[in-house]
Amino acid sequence: MTQVKGRTAFITGGGSGVALGQAKVFARAGCKVAIADIRQDHLDEAMAWFEAENAKGANYEVMAVKLDITDREAYAKVADEVEAKLGPVELLFNTAGVSHFGAIQDATYDDWDWQIDVNLRGVINGVRTFVPRMIERGNGGHVVNTASMSAFVALKGTGIYCTTKMAVRGLTETLALDLEEHGIGVSLLCPGAVNTNIHEALLTRPKHLADTGYYQAGPEMFAHLKNVIECGMEPETLANHVLKAVEENQLYVLAYPEFRKPLEDIHARVMAALANPEDDPDYDRRVAHGVPGGEAKEEEKTA
Repeated sequence: MTQVKGRTAFITGGGSGVALGQAKVFARAGCKVAIADIRQDHLDEAMAWFEAENAKGANYEVMAVKLDITDREAYAKVADEVEAKLGPVELLFNTAGVSHFGAIQDATYDDWDWQIDVNLRGVINGVRTFVPRMIERGNGGHVVNTASMSAFVALKGTGIYCTTKMAVRGLTETLALDLEEHGIGVSLLCPGAVNTNIHEALLTRPKHLADTGYYQAGPEMFAHLKNVIECGMEPETLANHVLKAVEENQLYVLAYPEFRKPLEDIHARVMAALANPEDDPDYDRRVAHGVPGGEAKEEEKTA
């Protein structure tokens, strides 16, 4: 069990959407919360909500920091500011993400670089900034990396997004193994549709990465994209699943039963393609030598 009350949580993308839902839920659970976001207007709106709740007697301890998670120097500076005010960060939520969809063959290098910079390097920067501090202090903690069901299920027209989210899955699963000895829990959050405005992330795309082979930002396109996800789960509902996962140290946060059949089909195809031991004459030798993926037979271990 991971106790969250009284601990400091750092949440990227915390001014809106999935991350703001996390900020609200973990603040209610007794955490001190730092919300980091690249958009000042989102930070202002989020802080107005918390201030209104405090006026009603909620007593939330929340601070807002403007941060471009792709800027490593800025990340380190903000981390120092947060810990000076709220105490050591022991709950890290790498939640910020962007999306821009279209066929891989139409993508420009800028399309690739923007999503990789935010969705993957942003997570790496969060891990690199805070995890060594957690280890040094020896107080445990928890890291939640937000991927997507696209970390498991590829859909046409989502190639760059899937690439980044599948990479976050690999990073997170490995991080869980590496941090186990330090008493730091790790969770992989894989949302499906969530009722947010993630499509508005296009407004934060940097000018030096503006060349795109995909659609442009605009009211009609935004309305179409919003229509696709507005039937999704509410951010705070999803955040309650995350709270449970952190408290119970669950690796996977998979809150969408509608993906059960697609995942079963994917894993069935994988297992059908996987070679059988009896068909590989070299299998026993590899396993006896402890190659990754298998363990030596009991009689070989004791020989």
